[in-house]
Amino acid sequence: MPENPAPSETAIPVVLVFGGADPTGGAGLQADIEATASHGCHAASVVTAVTAQDTTNVVHFTPQPPESVFHQARLILEDLEVHAVKIGMLGTPEIAEAVEVLLAGHSHLPVVLDPVLAAGGGGPLAGEGLAAALRRLCGRATVVTPNGPEARTLARGADTLHACAMELLETGARHVLLTGGHEPGEEVVNTLYDPRGPVQQWRWPRLPGAFHGTGCTLAATLAARLAQGQPIPEAARIAQEYTWRSIRHAFRAGRGQCLPDRFHWCRGR
Repeated sequence: MPENPAPSETAIPVVLVFGGADPTGGAGLQADIEATASHGCHAASVVTAVTAQDTTNVVHFTPQPPESVFHQARLILEDLEVHAVKIGMLGTPEIAEAVEVLLAGHSHLPVVLDPVLAAGGGGPLAGEGLAAALRRLCGRATVVTPNGPEARTLARGADTLHACAMELLETGARHVLLTGGHEPGEEVVNTLYDPRGPVQQWRWPRLPGAFHGTGCTLAATLAARLAQGQPIPEAARIAQEYTWRSIRHAFRAGRGQCLPDRFHWCRGR
């Protein structure tokens, strides 16, 4: 029998990702795995829900028991050297509370929270009471990455997106990267906030079409870059560039939204 090869001396940063399983491979945990791998990280994935969906919309989702989510993540944190955490679809307030309890014992880890409330096609991905639980979880986040509709829901109707971002920062979140893909205009305007206000703003040409998994791609890439020790503004810039390029080269696999080509970044470097 051949001996097992010696492990690499170069550590690969581990990102612990929480999310739903997407059978299309376009969003959820599958997107997280592809995005983190494209940036030199390993994704340890915790399944929060199983979804029934296609590229058009979500038909149904089945949340996992909160204790299962807790124990999946606990075992990973006890065994692997985790460098960052990315939180996507949680589905129920009970799962959000389990994640919050778990993270309380790991406050040194950077946490990227993508507050998923609906699918790209509009189908709900949140049980009753989840928005309130996500507000509490924001207090554990290094960066929260809501789109406009998510920010308005979590901020409980603040009258401007700026006000929404500032209200989310009042929960204890260190930064908010507010994305503008759902807002009108020829450009997508994304703004990074900290408690003092806007830190940096980026403008990206709006690409035609509809895409599946852009929020997952952005948040997972941001977590991967934080896992490698990059400063938040630089990590946020690279995450946006990668996401924009992935959807620029998106491909149509089904009858609905196009899927980002998350490996175009690797092939082009």
